[in-house]
Amino acid sequence: IRNFSVQLSPTPRGARLARLLATEQLRNWGLPLDPARHIVAELAANAALHGRIPGRDFLLLLYVVADTLRIEVTDTCGDRFPHPQHADPEAESGRGLLLVEAFVDRWGFSEGPAPRKTVWAEVTVPPMPRNPCCGATGDPLKETRG
Repeated sequence: IRNFSVQLSPTPRGARLARLLATEQLRNWGLPLDPARHIVAELAANAALHGRIPGRDFLLLLYVVADTLRIEVTDTCGDRFPHPQHADPEAESGRGLLLVEAFVDRWGFSEGPAPRKTVWAEVTVPPMPRNPCCGATGDPLKETRG
């Protein structure tokens, strides 16, 4: 299991930093950057916009088990739960969870402990050559026949 966590301020700057740090961590693990960095961007932006309570940070957690990358964003606004909404066609925002839903294999949220909630998303990541966190150890240029 590989994991990464960071606590950030619930501001646009904190949301941007979440995306940048997640991108660098994915790169260090040898995992594909997309769609994970887009998912992190949306979930962190939601934490900064809808889950913001002044003086309380949000937590970004990434971890990989087998071929699954799990992204979790925990904020301290446990009384507001996420739900995708269809925005007006003219609206410039409001489609974040619809994008997350399109990118992921599974997503959801969990309550607590009070006053927290965690929004999570899981994506299957392909085994990368020589990447032990994904179970891959072989050379992509060598083929074995049985």
